[in-house]
Amino acid sequence: MAANMETNMTTMSGMTPEQEQGQISRGLFEPMVLRGLRMRNRVWMPPMCMYAVDARDGKPTPFHYQHYVSRAMGGFGMVIAESTAVTPDGRISPEDLGLWNDDQMNAWRWIVDGVRGTGAAFGVQLNHAGRKASSYAPDCGHGPGTVPGDDGGWPVVGPSAVAFGDYALPRELGVDEIHGIVDRFREAAVRAVLVGFQMIQIHAAHGYLLSEFLDPLVNQRTDEYGGSLANRMRLLLEVVAAVRGVMPENMPLTVRISATDWAKHGWGVEDSVNTANELRGHGVDLIDVSSGGIVDGVSIPVEPGYQVPFSRYIRHRTGMPVTAVGLITKPKQAERIIDEGRADAVEIGRAALRDPYWPLRAAHKLGVPRDSIPYQRPYLRGTWRD
Repeated sequence: MAANMETNMTTMSGMTPEQEQGQISRGLFEPMVLRGLRMRNRVWMPPMCMYAVDARDGKPTPFHYQHYVSRAMGGFGMVIAESTAVTPDGRISPEDLGLWNDDQMNAWRWIVDGVRGTGAAFGVQLNHAGRKASSYAPDCGHGPGTVPGDDGGWPVVGPSAVAFGDYALPRELGVDEIHGIVDRFREAAVRAVLVGFQMIQIHAAHGYLLSEFLDPLVNQRTDEYGGSLANRMRLLLEVVAAVRGVMPENMPLTVRISATDWAKHGWGVEDSVNTANELRGHGVDLIDVSSGGIVDGVSIPVEPGYQVPFSRYIRHRTGMPVTAVGLITKPKQAERIIDEGRADAVEIGRAALRDPYWPLRAAHKLGVPRDSIPYQRPYLRGTWRD
């Protein structure tokens, strides 16, 4: 199904695969420059929730240091910290990270220093979980659903009083509250800059608050934040403007989107193209292309590289840099995505959880010269060899 989708979208883009391949000729381990930030290669670790803040105070822990610095030492060009909430009630789960206060910012410092000290770039994803907040973390002994108040949960909010599956019914946000959330994104971005993150990503995918506002199946408002696509993307554009406004000029800003929610009459790839074009005009440098998570119970044809057709299509319809993510696990698979112009960087997620040194092994398998592989100096004795 994904292969057919890619063929159809290539036709709509007006470019043949040969033309697209001719646009780019580069390797997975060639450097990448985004705005003023140079990354040593095009292998990124995407944001992945760890649900590991046992104290439930939003502060990163020694686990997070180990998690992120290990992957940075493993050769990733960019490491993106997981969904980091801009308000306490914007956490996906009680065990999520946050940047809504200075104590959290200060707790990040040694991790930021540790990642950057390896030569990797370090970004952070800012998020508000909306109607999917206050959720049980996976593998915590509970099924999916909303954490009740007597177990540390809280009331949830959204664009409209429309629940996600069997989760709690959200309260519809007032306009003043929406403006307040924009301010919270701005304040979290200030902290991200102060602590030394080198990129900020805004999470507008997977059915969290910003993507809830985008999607017509979830957003049933009749005011300036609902109805037309222009109105539904209003909150995202306001957040982008607020965040961009407190970032250094040479610091890249990216946005993660769900290219489609895989549901009839819901958010689709053309909506994503139109939104990406608007984001480019508001100072966004790259679109992180994912899909799904907005509507409960839909069927998604998961297979290796199943979201790559979306990244390719959005890239060639908008001219914006994009990343591809989703069951990209093999070095040659990742290399082809880059060489064929289907993305500007690839994100290695669950495979990186299994192997923190995936980039080093991949570079060896792809024939990258040993002195060009980003080994840490003390590890040179252990380089991969034929």
